[in-house]
Amino acid sequence: MLKPAEKRAETVFDDFKTSYDKKQALVEANRCLFCSDAPCIKACPTSIDIPQFIRKIATDNVKASARTIFESNVLGMSCARVCPVETLCVGDCVYNEMGVPPIQIGKLQRYSTDKAFEEGWEFFEAGPDTGKSVALIGAGPASLAAAHELRRLGHACTIYEKRDYVGGLNTTGVAPYKLRADKSHQEVEWVLAIGGIDVKTGVEVGKDISWADLEKQHDAVFIGFGLGVDTKLGIPGEDLDGVHGAVDYIERFKLGEVSLDGVEHCVVVGGGNTAIDAVREVHGLGVPIVSIAYRGVEHKMSGYVHEWHAARTESIRGVWQVQPIAFEGEGKVTGVRCQCLDDDKKPIPGKEVTLPAQLALVAIGQAKLGELLSGLDGIEIERGRVIVDESGATGRKGFYAGGDCANGGKEVVNGVAEGKLAARSMHDYMMGGS
Repeated sequence: MLKPAEKRAETVFDDFKTSYDKKQALVEANRCLFCSDAPCIKACPTSIDIPQFIRKIATDNVKASARTIFESNVLGMSCARVCPVETLCVGDCVYNEMGVPPIQIGKLQRYSTDKAFEEGWEFFEAGPDTGKSVALIGAGPASLAAAHELRRLGHACTIYEKRDYVGGLNTTGVAPYKLRADKSHQEVEWVLAIGGIDVKTGVEVGKDISWADLEKQHDAVFIGFGLGVDTKLGIPGEDLDGVHGAVDYIERFKLGEVSLDGVEHCVVVGGGNTAIDAVREVHGLGVPIVSIAYRGVEHKMSGYVHEWHAARTESIRGVWQVQPIAFEGEGKVTGVRCQCLDDDKKPIPGKEVTLPAQLALVAIGQAKLGELLSGLDGIEIERGRVIVDESGATGRKGFYAGGDCANGGKEVVNGVAEGKLAARSMHDYMMGGS
């Protein structure tokens, strides 16, 4: 697997949420009420024992704190940075009901997990060899979490990844002010340090190796690939220079360098979290005027409110109730022509606006890749998503799935939880259970 290059455009970004030092962590940890029926645990998809890990920080037992986190979430370091804690654990802290600032759980988790990485603490080892083998498709958070859990249970694992980089969107797509590619790579190496996880990059299942051969070589299969290419608008000018899918463009500057010479205006089309990340990132790369163009109204954007508020503080503007109908320019984009919409998102006759843009990013979703499995008997696909039961099993014997291909594109922490659940289910299946 390739290590991210040292020269990357993303390195200009500083952490948006600064880390705690020891004194700050102790003060914050001692504010925790250590609730016995802690709602923060229920709000965490991986069910980390949050009061427990915070209590251990309060007693200056950081190593035990980190172990508590990693027992539930082996990708606890990245999740401490990328989780939308405002809508998960922090959002459910009991202090919110008292009019008191909630415990900064994410920053405390980062404090413990960063210390673990700095000190080189290793908590896990592979279990006794069972003679069983699992294939994992895709090298993102779901597969990494599943493989680590399977190794603890003694099963051999092979991850097949069509790209040269490992880590999924943690490496290629997460906003760099939350998590940089090199930090994701460090976490991947830490997860793989348990040993016995073979990673084959540059291998596309169904093309470089058949599904039939995969089934012959392994006792179970975990489908953990992510989403596909950026969805296009299908309007004139989309092939102009300077018009890109947002996810594709984010990957470019996370893994390498980009040139923004001559770009004074950027327009990002969409209203979700990717669109919000994109406007903040492009602005952080030096583009002075950045706008988000959304067909709805501001308060109905699908992106997280706290993320959009952060963007607004950076002088990023929103253009509401507009639908792009063409990218303008000769060879290179110069503007985005939009149809103005009414409150029902219907076109207002004769009312258009053209937004200047030397860079335009489209962030209206990504292709679902479930159709890649449509030829496999027993696997049900619904609206591009792989259908699984409560154990993570598909309808094909020995096949399990989790992460974006099954949940449609949720958070990293959801992928981790689904990967770990599927690993336990595969263990029961291979060892003679249901």
